Amino acid sequence: MRIKKAVIPAAGLGTRVLPATKAMPKEMLTIVDKPAIQYIVEEAVKSGIEDICIILSRGKHVVEDHFDRTPELEQKLLSSGKQELYEEVLKIANLANITYVRQQEPKGLAHAVLCAKPFVGDEPFAVLYGDDVIMGEYPTCKQLTDQYEKYGVGCVAMKEVPFEQVTRYSSLKVENLFDNVYKVTDMVEKPATPKQAFSNFSILGRCVLPPEIFSLLETLPTGAGGEYQLTDAMKILAQTQGMIGVDFIGTRYDMGNKLGIMQAAVETAINHPEIGENFKKYLKDFTKGL
Repeated sequence: MRIKKAVIPAAGLGTRVLPATKAMPKEMLTIVDKPAIQYIVEEAVKSGIEDICIILSRGKHVVEDHFDRTPELEQKLLSSGKQELYEEVLKIANLANITYVRQQEPKGLAHAVLCAKPFVGDEPFAVLYGDDVIMGEYPTCKQLTDQYEKYGVGCVAMKEVPFEQVTRYSSLKVENLFDNVYKVTDMVEKPATPKQAFSNFSILGRCVLPPEIFSLLETLPTGAGGEYQLTDAMKILAQTQGMIGVDFIGTRYDMGNKLGIMQAAVETAINHPEIGENFKKYLKDFTKGL
């Protein structure tokens, strides 16, 4: 079954990058000339997604404004002869059918996804975490939807992390099927110690889930950090149905982390068609003095 719907949880407070996020949602922090969430929406669209639900919290109306039409700006650009910019601005508003749902309390990722149940209905769907921008020619979301269409079970994007960092993420019990595709039979969210980890493969930023996940989310107890953890519901899927893990191809940037934000900006700027060459020259000159 082709995946046509996606959920982007973007209700977090962004406390790790304060004070930048005091009045500006972290999803709107720019990577050169586009906000982080636009890269995520574009990845979903490139993966064949047609309908997107963005989960927001109070004070994040600027996200809605970004994907809306701006007639005054559009007219100004046209009257000034700035056709390319006009088309760029117009394209943002026409990327996909976007719905917005408010998460009224910060109860965790599982609760945020549950807020999208009326939007999703009885269909499989992708989840693209609002903190994670992943760059690559083969969109990570599509890497997962391709495997879902092949196996018909939930899929997660994963990467190996240093064992000493597994306690900050999740840990997956995996068995290689072929190349970068694995069978996932168990998982744990934020294991208390590295010794309790199944492996150093962790879920990073993307998953595709069957609609059965919602019945699990509705009865899910709180987990790590006193929040409702999506990993705890996916653990049940992995144990009962099995899941697929894809060691995804692409570069992930953690936009809830100051270093991740700077890495995304620098590495994107290097390849930017407008400023790339000049920026590389600047970096080479600047790093001589380090």
